[in-house]
Amino acid sequence: MRDANRDRRRSAVAALGLAVLLIIAPALALTAEYRIFPNGTAYQGTVQVENADRFEFAEVGLLGERIPVQVTGVSLSGNCSPCTFTWNDRSVITFPSGNYTVRYTGPITQNHLVVAFPEPYRVMVRVPPGLDVRNRLLGVISPAGAEVSEEKDGSLLVTWNSTRSAELRFYPPERELWLTWFGQFWIIIAIVLLLPFFLTRKRRSG
Repeated sequence: MRDANRDRRRSAVAALGLAVLLIIAPALALTAEYRIFPNGTAYQGTVQVENADRFEFAEVGLLGERIPVQVTGVSLSGNCSPCTFTWNDRSVITFPSGNYTVRYTGPITQNHLVVAFPEPYRVMVRVPPGLDVRNRLLGVISPAGAEVSEEKDGSLLVTWNSTRSAELRFYPPERELWLTWFGQFWIIIAIVLLLPFFLTRKRRSG
């Protein structure tokens, strides 16, 4: 009887330990943060790497291929002072194996930011005031399930808790206004085109 109770307690402790690990696992994920510049033409990236000896600056193409990106302002920080690195080519840096934070400035083309990672990351993208992503007809947030919150300064914070890739397309507020005008214009056109049809049908039925 004592052995049975002891086995139950062990099973309960094991289950509790597994539950705790599942809860804290997302918090232990590496993080990557991107701050889009106010003019929307570039971003500052801050990416953590673990047990790494190289870092590649690249975007993901339409077919999933990695496209090298030329960046500026690259710096490396960690348990070293200073932390040094070597350019292997135009888009890859190498360094002694370890845990680091890589900071750099990258370009943005046509209001479109795409990033990818070798393992699940906690990804945060800060969109400055004056730009938006929340209208799904104009903006893109992929994969779905990201949390979008508005900060006190009017900026937006888009967060994926665990993802291997992130895609964001933002837009200025005037595009949303243009979309509203465009929709209203076509509603008026539809009314003008359909009204004679309904009037004719009403006369025939009368």
